[in-house]
Amino acid sequence: MTHVADEVPLTLEGRPPKTLGVLDQGALWANLGVSLLGFSGAMFLVNPLGNAPLSLAAALVATVVGSLIGTAMVGLSAIPGTQTGQPSMVLLRGLFGARISYAPTVLNIVQMLGWGAFELWVIATGAGAIFPAVPYAVWVIVAGVLTTALSIWPLGSIRVLRRYVTIGVIIAMIWFAWFFLRAAPAQEGGSWTAFPAAVDYVIALSVSWVPMAADFARHSRSTGAAFTGVVGGYTLAQVACLGLGVYAVAIAGDADAVFGTFVAVPLGALFFAVLVLRETDQSFANVYSTTVSLQNLMPRVDRRVFSVAIGVLTVVIALIVDVTSYGAFLGVIGAVFVPMFAVLAVDYFLLGGARRWNTDEHAPSRWPMLVPWALGFVAYWLTTSTPTIAAWDGIWTSVRESIGFTRQVWMNGALGGALVAALVTLLIGLLTPRPAVRR
Repeated sequence: MTHVADEVPLTLEGRPPKTLGVLDQGALWANLGVSLLGFSGAMFLVNPLGNAPLSLAAALVATVVGSLIGTAMVGLSAIPGTQTGQPSMVLLRGLFGARISYAPTVLNIVQMLGWGAFELWVIATGAGAIFPAVPYAVWVIVAGVLTTALSIWPLGSIRVLRRYVTIGVIIAMIWFAWFFLRAAPAQEGGSWTAFPAAVDYVIALSVSWVPMAADFARHSRSTGAAFTGVVGGYTLAQVACLGLGVYAVAIAGDADAVFGTFVAVPLGALFFAVLVLRETDQSFANVYSTTVSLQNLMPRVDRRVFSVAIGVLTVVIALIVDVTSYGAFLGVIGAVFVPMFAVLAVDYFLLGGARRWNTDEHAPSRWPMLVPWALGFVAYWLTTSTPTIAAWDGIWTSVRESIGFTRQVWMNGALGGALVAALVTLLIGLLTPRPAVRR
């Protein structure tokens, strides 16, 4: 048995159903665009460099520009999934070959496990703001059980999001916006000096979803539904989320106390509970993506077995590991995937890859494709202004000094890495013979 009716196949060998329309995809990505982390992270959006706060207009424009650029990357990475019916890590067989694809797959599994645990911590923290008497561990376990259930029935979960959860989230966001816009102090002063760094930060929020876009897009009825759902749903939601976060942080005066600001408004506990419950779609997306990534390594294992095992593991990590210190490390790993999917996009869309994409278990290795990926990774860290881990950032500061490279204020890590990776891929494609078209 490889199928559950109208659900994701149980093994990689099953044929994926094409049941998601533009409203399904839009609802999924709109919910992913609203994050509790986005509210508290608005402080970094407003003052990304720590010494040059943005004006309100600059922060909002950075949010729109960064969201559109980032979601365009995510949307493009979703299209091959729709056309081939394959999840993201399996698509890498066509880019690198089956065996080489195992390396980025393992990296993706590591980061998805970390983000899944991180989201359980966020949910438990948010729930604790509403019910402080309930122990943290209880909320982690409850969120983990719900996350696992959603991961076992992913397409059903997306349909529930579209029909019910999205409406509740919209009402909650409007409710909080009404009170925050009235209560927040006037947003005056600031400048546009740190605008590029703010755009870099917003792009980073968006492109973190690149490694999992095809996992859901493979079930879209059309490429238009997948691309429009990603760009439209996620952009609108992220702009609203970060914009609301700017005012929430202004009221709280401290990013660490921002959840209490939501709970303090009339009926705030009720509507904030809607947002906390919705946050499980973030943990669900991470656990489900880990599941289908593992299937690239073990394609005949029932995904439900993986879902349960990963669900338990993420709960354990959230309970025993200081996940807040893990966030910067996850950002380092996440930077791997921006240049990698730029390589995929150029090879797939511009160099005829769509006609010959080989996702077989024995797809031959394509070693030259590692070159643009590696150079794009280097370019990302040479040009980014987003701080991560002090030791890691120090390495790249030394590299810049040793090669005489000066990072300009307008430079952007995601765009720099993607551009270099794309140009080198294009050059390699033009200089080397192309594999024969697969029939």
